[in-house]
Amino acid sequence: MGELVDKIKGKAKQAEGRVTGDRAREAEGVADELKGKAKGAFEEVKTDVKRALRKDEAEVDHVSRR
Repeated sequence: MGELVDKIKGKAKQAEGRVTGDRAREAEGVADELKGKAKGAFEEVKTDVKRALRKDEAEVDHVSRR
């Protein structure tokens, strides 16, 4: 959820910076948006790792029951 907030906040800051001519504010918005994208990517990786670990645990359980 935090990733979406960061992306929206970033887009808003970028727009504000463009409208006012404040390049620093625009750059801050780009940074916020990238932060949101990074959070999203991290969450995807975390989910994939958890799935892989559960799958491996299930396979170990299956083999050990033989």
